[in-house]
Amino acid sequence: MTQPDFATLVSRWFQQHARDLPWRAPGVTPWAILVSEVMLQQTPVVRVVPAWQAWLARWPDPAALAADTPAEAIRMWGRLGYPRRAVRLRECAVAIVDRHGGQVPDRLEQLLALPGVGTYTARAVAAFAYGQRHPVVDTNVRRVVCRAVAGEPDAGPVTRPADLVATEELLPVEPTAAALASAAFMELGAVICTARSPRCTACPVESVCAWRASGQEAPAGPTRRPQRYAGTDRQVRGLLLGVLRETTGPVPHQRLDQVWTDDVQRARALAGLVQDGLVEAAGADSFRLVGDGPSHPTADLTT
Repeated sequence: MTQPDFATLVSRWFQQHARDLPWRAPGVTPWAILVSEVMLQQTPVVRVVPAWQAWLARWPDPAALAADTPAEAIRMWGRLGYPRRAVRLRECAVAIVDRHGGQVPDRLEQLLALPGVGTYTARAVAAFAYGQRHPVVDTNVRRVVCRAVAGEPDAGPVTRPADLVATEELLPVEPTAAALASAAFMELGAVICTARSPRCTACPVESVCAWRASGQEAPAGPTRRPQRYAGTDRQVRGLLLGVLRETTGPVPHQRLDQVWTDDVQRARALAGLVQDGLVEAAGADSFRLVGDGPSHPTADLTT
C-alpha cells in the first residue's frame, strides 16, 4: 500500500466519524482556529469548548483582544490551566494587529514569528485555517505514525525533526487533501489509536498497521509520569490567581496570605507569578493582575 492510500483511508474514516467540534464548522475564522489551538494545548476538549465559545463571544477578532488588558485575558482564561497562554495569546493578537493589519497571517514563517506560536501551532493554523500542506504533529499524530509505519508501540514524549519528516511523507500532494489528512491523523490518535487502550478493530488502517502486525502490546503504564498537583507550587499559584481574578485592582498582601499557610511556598509561588508576567506589584504591599493598573515594583514578595 502506498503512502497516499494510507492518508485516504484515514481521511475517509474522519469524514464519517469526526467529532462535531465547533472550531471545525464551516466558516470558522483563522483567529478562532488559532484560539482553539492555543487553548487545546495540555487541556481536554470538553473543558476547551465552553471557554473557546466565551472567549470568541467577547473577542471575535485579534483587534478586540489587543484593545483589552492582559488582566482581562487572564480573567477570561479562568481555570483552563497554564494561564501564561492567555497573556501570550493577547501578545499574539497585538502582533497580528501591528504587523498584519489585524488578519491572522497565512504564511508559515509569519505564523512562527508570532509571540507564543511554536512549530505545532503555526502548522496547525496554516493547515486547518488555510488548507495548506504542512505536517501537523502532536502527541496523537506521532503515536499513529510511530505505530502504523514504524511498528513501535510508543513514540516517546518529545517531537523530533524526524517526526515531521515521517508525517509529511504520509500527506497527499494536494494541499486541501493534505490538510484534511492532518486533521484525520490527529483525530485517529485521539479517539482510536490511544496510548493505553487502542481500539484496533475500529481503526481504518488496522490491516496495514505495522505495530498491529508485530503483535506487540501497548505500554502498560503512562508514557509520561502524571504530574502531582496537590500541595505543589502550581496549586498555590492557582489559588493566588483565583483571588486576583475575582478582584478588580489591588489585593492586599494580607488577603493573599490567607490562601496558603506555608509562608515560604506562598511567597515563592507569588514571585513566580510576577516573574511570568501574570501579576504585578500595586503599591508597597499589594498586588494585581498585570495590566490592571500601573506597576509598582516596591511591593514586598517576602512577607
